[in-house]
Amino acid sequence: MGTLVTAANVEKIPGLNTLGVSLSRVDYAPGGLNPPHTHPRATEVVFVLDGTLDVGFITTANKLIAKTITKGEVFVFPRGLVHFQKNNGAAPAAVIAAFNSQLPGTQSIAVALFAATPPVPDYVLARAFQIGSKEVEKIKSRLAPGK
Repeated sequence: MGTLVTAANVEKIPGLNTLGVSLSRVDYAPGGLNPPHTHPRATEVVFVLDGTLDVGFITTANKLIAKTITKGEVFVFPRGLVHFQKNNGAAPAAVIAAFNSQLPGTQSIAVALFAATPPVPDYVLARAFQIGSKEVEKIKSRLAPGK
């Protein structure tokens, strides 16, 4: 997807145990996407080191809160809400992401739905997304591990 996440959480730095904080550096290639995902145990604050990103989250009322942020700016993604970041620039971009949890967890929406083990039944996905079973299988094949 054109992103590299370097996490500094309790799994990598045991001294963070019980402190309720962690960080990640996220590097984005031009056109790089950190696809829609959630952090079930933390709010995320990003600080842009370089470049420009289009960012956003979706509220529980299904409202998109989005903004273009650039070097030196900050954006907050509330705990548990689906959010994304996209580098639409021609140059690389980078952020430091701070979390109020030593292990925030990350759940990618597409992978969770289309690459779960055991799999979510095709009929559930087809009905939820109002697509046919062939489209479900096509998406699953693209998100399968090792692809």
